[in-house]
Amino acid sequence: METSKLLRGSIYGITAASLWGSLYVVSDVTLLVVPPFTLMSARLTLALLVLLPLAWRRGIARLDSPVLLRMLAVGVLGIGISLGAQFVGTDMSNAVNGALVTSASPAFVVLFAIVILHERLTIWRFIAIALATTGVLAILDPASADFASDTFLGDLFLAFAALTWGLYSVLVRLLSLRYPQPTLTVTVFALLGGLLVSLPASALELSQRPVGSLDAGIVLGVLYLGLVCTAIALLLWNRAFALLPASAASLFFFAQPLSGAVLAAALLGQHMSASLWLGGLLIAGGVLLSLRAG
Repeated sequence: METSKLLRGSIYGITAASLWGSLYVVSDVTLLVVPPFTLMSARLTLALLVLLPLAWRRGIARLDSPVLLRMLAVGVLGIGISLGAQFVGTDMSNAVNGALVTSASPAFVVLFAIVILHERLTIWRFIAIALATTGVLAILDPASADFASDTFLGDLFLAFAALTWGLYSVLVRLLSLRYPQPTLTVTVFALLGGLLVSLPASALELSQRPVGSLDAGIVLGVLYLGLVCTAIALLLWNRAFALLPASAASLFFFAQPLSGAVLAAALLGQHMSASLWLGGLLIAGGVLLSLRAG
C-alpha cells in the first residue's frame, strides 16, 4: 500500500469519526427543539447546498444513469435507512445502548469486506480490531447499559443500523473500485438517497411533534451538524474507504466514541476517568496496529 495513500486515508477516516463524536454533544441540545428526522433532513439539505454545486462543476450531469442509480441506492441504504434506524432505535432504547450496539459497525464492515470485496483478514488486523473494540467497551462501560424487554425493539433497530452502516461503507469502497468516480459524486448521491427517506419521515413526524422555539444557539447547532458533521465528515469518510481496504478503514469508526467522551468531558464537565484514558490508548493501539499491518 502506498505510504501517501495510507496517510491520507487515515487522516480522512480519523477526522470524520472524530467530527461525528462531536455530533452527540451538539445533538443533545438541538434535539430538544428540533425533532430527529426533521434535524436529519436539515443536515442533509445543508450538506447538499454546499456539495452539489461543486459536484455539478465537475460534470456530475454527464455520468451514466445506471451508475448514478447505484450510487443513489447506496445512499438510501447508508444515509436514509441506517441513520433513520439509529434515530428510531435510540428514541426507543437509550443513548448508552445506542453507543454500545452501533459500535459493532466495524465488525460488520469487516464481515462484508470479506464477503463482498474478498479482502483477507490477517491475524494482525484481527488483533487490532479486538484491541480497539476492548477500548470502546472500556469507555462506554457495558454495565451501564439496560437491555431490558422494554428496550428490545429499539435495540433491534440499533443493531440493524450498525449492520447497514457496515454494508454502506463496504459498498462505497466497491463503487470506488468498480466505477472510478470522484468521492464527491458518491457523497452527493448518498445525501440525495438519504433525503428520499428522511423527508417523508420528517413530514409524518412534524404532524405529531412540531419544531420548538429557535434561537441563535440552535441555529448554529443545526448549521454545524449540517456543514461540518454531515458535508465534511461524510465526504472524508467516503474518501477514506475509497483509498484504503475496508477492513483497515473500519477501525477509524472507533475514534467516534473516544472523541465524544473527550468532548463531553471538556464541554459538559464530565469526569475524565481512568477507563477513558485506558480505552483511548487501546483504540489508538488498535488503529496503529491495523495500519502497520497494512
